Amino acid sequence: MKQISLTKELIGEVFGTFILILLGDGVVANVGLAPRLAGQAYSWDTIVFGWAFAVIVAVYVSGGVSGAHLNPAVTLSLAVKRGFPWGKVIPYMIAQVVGAFLGALAVFLIYRDGLQAAGMPNVWATGPGAVFSSAYFGAVKGASDKVGSYSLITACLTEIFGTAVLMWGIFASGDSKNLGLMHNLGPFLVGGTVLAVGLSLGGPSGYAINPARDFGPRLLGLVVGTQNLFGSDLYWLIAPIICPLIGGVAGSFLYDWFVTAAVKDKA
Repeated sequence: MKQISLTKELIGEVFGTFILILLGDGVVANVGLAPRLAGQAYSWDTIVFGWAFAVIVAVYVSGGVSGAHLNPAVTLSLAVKRGFPWGKVIPYMIAQVVGAFLGALAVFLIYRDGLQAAGMPNVWATGPGAVFSSAYFGAVKGASDKVGSYSLITACLTEIFGTAVLMWGIFASGDSKNLGLMHNLGPFLVGGTVLAVGLSLGGPSGYAINPARDFGPRLLGLVVGTQNLFGSDLYWLIAPIICPLIGGVAGSFLYDWFVTAAVKDKA
């Protein structure tokens, strides 16, 4: 089989991450603005299911081209534990951020009228207590009531655990020595893992579990005028960027220690 060039792989990562953010941040904007249903018919569950299927679609679209990393934490973890070439790590990460920025730009273009009417609220990036109790639509300058108050340490722990769980799902989806998945059903397990993380662990930090998913749209939000996306406390750098990288690598080691080694012993 002819090897795909790095350029095409990077385009695959840009396109896959674009789809991920188009649908992922798209559901956040839809819930927050809720132009037709005024928020009552939407909930956190809508957001997490939207993100889960965003992952499934993005992985199916780009998986055959680039492997559908779509996440710097995944790329780093695969380099550490699965032999992914280190020379591709930085290019992949840059491509993922570019795709995330472009996906957020598409969300802005689609929801521009509602976002501007609501005062350009943050539908781009994660943060502590990232559950709003009222729709942005019709609110004064987009004021949103955040539910929950969590410290930076708590948010960091949440991102580390959440990204570790994500890597467990990713590794399990392609582990033929474990139960294994047939007929290209791996993306559904990965999407289901994201769904589980969102439902169970999403509250304290908004479950970035993906540095590109958070940083690319955060940059777009800065460009279009969303306020307070980059604070002096460096939350934006520590919790959604550094901690997922740590959690992804830690999760990879844990999977091999507790699962891969046990399966080898069984064999």
